[in-house]
Amino acid sequence: MMARLLDVSDLHAGYGRAEVLTGLNFHLDERQVISVIGPNGAGKSTTLAALMGILPSRGRIVFDGQDLAGSTLEDRVMLGMALVPEKRELFGTMPVEDNLVLGGYRAMKQKVPHWKREIERVYTLFPRLKERRVQLAGTLSGGERQMLAVGRALMSAPRLLMLDEPSLGLAPLIVRDIFATIERLRAEGTSILLIEQNARAALAVSDHGYVLETGAIVLDGPAQQLAADTRVIDTYLGSQKS
Repeated sequence: MMARLLDVSDLHAGYGRAEVLTGLNFHLDERQVISVIGPNGAGKSTTLAALMGILPSRGRIVFDGQDLAGSTLEDRVMLGMALVPEKRELFGTMPVEDNLVLGGYRAMKQKVPHWKREIERVYTLFPRLKERRVQLAGTLSGGERQMLAVGRALMSAPRLLMLDEPSLGLAPLIVRDIFATIERLRAEGTSILLIEQNARAALAVSDHGYVLETGAIVLDGPAQQLAADTRVIDTYLGSQKS
C-alpha cells in the first residue's frame, strides 16, 4: 500500500470576504496522479494557491505527515511542493537554461550534490528546450513556455508536482505532447496533482479524479470509473471529441 503524501480536510479559502472553497476534502498517495476537474470559477486554481500558502486558508493540510499550518510558501517549496501556475510566470528576459537553474533553488539550498545534472533530465523530457537553451524565455512559443515551466518545477526534484491548467491555450498537438509528458512522469513515480478543464485528457492520465463545483467536491472515484460515469460524461465529456 502506498503512503499518504497529501491529506486535505475541511479546506476553506477565498479572496477577501468572498469564500471560494467551502470545505474541501481530498488526498493523494505517493506515486499517484490525481486530477481535479470542474467548470471555470469552481475553485480549482484557488485550491492550488491555498495548498502552496499563496492564499490564506482554514482547515487542515498535511504534507508527508507534516501539518502545514503556519508554514510559508518557501517552507512548502523546501518540503518538496512545486507549482506550475496557469500563467507560467517565467523570467522572460533570461535564457531558457537560466530559468531552469533558478528552478533548482530547493536543491541548491539543501546542498544536493550535482543538482545541476537535473537539467539533462529536463532536456531528455523536452528536447526542444535543449535546442532553445540560450534563447530568451519571453520569445518562446506558448507550448515551449509550458514545457519550460514544467521543466523549471522539475529542477527542484519535487515530492509533489502541481499543474494548473497545463493545456490552456495550446494547440492540440502540443496538448498531446504535454499529456504524454505527464504520463511519462507518472510512470517514473512522480506524484502529481493536476488541475484541468480538459476532463477527458486529465482522467486518461490519472489514477483518481475529483469533480469540483462551486468550491466543493461533488463527485470522486477512480479515474477510469469517473470517465465512464454518465454525470461526468454529460457535463464534462459529452461535447469533447475522443
